[in-house]
Amino acid sequence: MSNHVPESVRWHDDCLELLDQTQLPHHATYEVQTSAESVEAAIRALKVRGAPAIGIAAAYGLVVAMQPYRRAGSERFEQALAAAAERLRHARPTAVNLRWAIDRVVASQRSGNGAERYAAIKAEAEAIHAEDRRMCRAIGIAGRPLITEGCGVLTHCNAGALAVSELGTATAPMYLAHEAGVHFRVYAGETRPLLQGSRLTVWELEQGGIDVTLISDTMVAHMMAQGEIDLVIVGTDRVVRNGDVVNKIGTSMIAIVAKHFGVPFYVACPASTYDPGTPDGRAVVIEERDADEVRTVRGHATAPPNVKVRNPAFDVTPFDFVTAFITNVGLLAPPFEQSLQALTTQPPRA
Repeated sequence: MSNHVPESVRWHDDCLELLDQTQLPHHATYEVQTSAESVEAAIRALKVRGAPAIGIAAAYGLVVAMQPYRRAGSERFEQALAAAAERLRHARPTAVNLRWAIDRVVASQRSGNGAERYAAIKAEAEAIHAEDRRMCRAIGIAGRPLITEGCGVLTHCNAGALAVSELGTATAPMYLAHEAGVHFRVYAGETRPLLQGSRLTVWELEQGGIDVTLISDTMVAHMMAQGEIDLVIVGTDRVVRNGDVVNKIGTSMIAIVAKHFGVPFYVACPASTYDPGTPDGRAVVIEERDADEVRTVRGHATAPPNVKVRNPAFDVTPFDFVTAFITNVGLLAPPFEQSLQALTTQPPRA
């Protein structure tokens, strides 16, 4: 299944290594992280990306940051942890997993000296990592029946194994269907401006032996009109209380086109990405990234150097364009404000 894909986050012997995804698919290079500052820089530069993977990396980033304080007193340890957490919280503003993981790690150390508090935050980070593996597999099991013999599946950006701990969210049903011998085809949009679809999703699905075809983002309506696409499965960086979906820019356009052509639109969402504290998508801060990401492709200029640019990294898909959520507690159908509450009340399926 996904064991062909390098892990996005590696933790062993108290050492954190992050796969530099900006070098994929040409080079699989790991960078050892030595501080909260280095983890923050890796997140900002998209060396580690995908909401769950960002959360896991930040959790371990706090552990790495606190290694020099294992012999410190409780007050000094707590102060240093708070400072590291504040730095990492602001690495990227939109995905909810980042703050969720940091808050969990900080809350796990309630008493004891530096060594005891360090052991607590390390155990919590490892628990977050293990939970993500279980949630991804549960999402795969819940979504597997949606992928039928001969169908065409469209996905957007990368919600694959590289964006999580393993299997992916949107791709987890694909891996399990492929393992079960179902013959189907995947269409992956290239995902401008940073090409996560062409650089990451296509690469990892090819590695897994899945029939995948790369298309440009502007081909989606044509492919649906031709009957090539039977369903859409995307991931998400945040799902808010009413069911609005915050995901990679271009997702809402796909959802609108899918509704026009009567193509079901599914969102793979682990419990860690659900944000019941935010009422709707209008309340989410959308990250605006550097203009040169749009003016260039992989370092080569494709526009006048000083042309004005907009570069929002995400958009909001209104809940009424979503057919259902594929989650670690099963398929959740409308009304979403009620059904999504299951993500806060039920444990992840094993």
